[in-house]
Amino acid sequence: MSTAITATGLSLGYRNHHVIENLDLVLPPGKVTAIVGPNACGKSTLLRGLARLHPHAAGNVTVDGQDIGALSRKQLARLIGVLPQSSVAPDGVRVAELVSRGRFPHQGWFGRHSSDDDVVVMRALEATGVAELAERRLEELSGGQRQRVWIAMVLAQETSAVLLDEPTTYLDVTHQLELLDLLADLNAERGTTVVMVLHELNHAARYADHMVVMSGGRVVGEGAPGEVLTVASVRDAFGLDAEIIPDPVTGGPLVVPRGRPRSAAIAAS
Repeated sequence: MSTAITATGLSLGYRNHHVIENLDLVLPPGKVTAIVGPNACGKSTLLRGLARLHPHAAGNVTVDGQDIGALSRKQLARLIGVLPQSSVAPDGVRVAELVSRGRFPHQGWFGRHSSDDDVVVMRALEATGVAELAERRLEELSGGQRQRVWIAMVLAQETSAVLLDEPTTYLDVTHQLELLDLLADLNAERGTTVVMVLHELNHAARYADHMVVMSGGRVVGEGAPGEVLTVASVRDAFGLDAEIIPDPVTGGPLVVPRGRPRSAAIAAS
């Protein structure tokens, strides 16, 4: 079942400064949504607010009509899986042990691990390409390997929505695309609602059904990537002079920054 996430009058900030104020947003259920925007525009703050990792100064967020402020930690964890921008694990934890913690919301009072949990954990390890690392300690892995382990933990949670903050961080280009393919498959096969903050506009345009463009703590555009990504919107939101051409693979929008020709740069030096 697909999960609908709605923010109404949402304000988020730090101390007396509101990064986001009175924001209304409806994230379409069963779709892949990419949140994009320049640095410090409020993308990560918004995602954390949607996941109840950041306190709400005002407004509320509902998941399938339920106010997340009224849900217990375990109840919320059955609805949405979250991968924050920075995740920290205790020293010495093994890969399989960390991924198995994604089963916490589905376990009873005594937190007993079942054979069914083992199956789900192994499936998540295999899907993210880290099954061979199951007995390794997390601190022994590269940044990219660790990122895939954290993704596996979120997949093991088996929620109907996942929220990911810059999930391609630390990954090389090949593994970035493998991860985005994995999330696209999760959406297509299970109807999982996927919401992710991405820096790379062309990754967002290729993989998202729905795009939210932020600037200065506000939503300045939302809709299908082909509708949202225009020469004007990219210039206004990112201060980037670019051409928008058809992606030769998907036919969707492809952002090609103009920059400065190399010959002009050499002449100016």
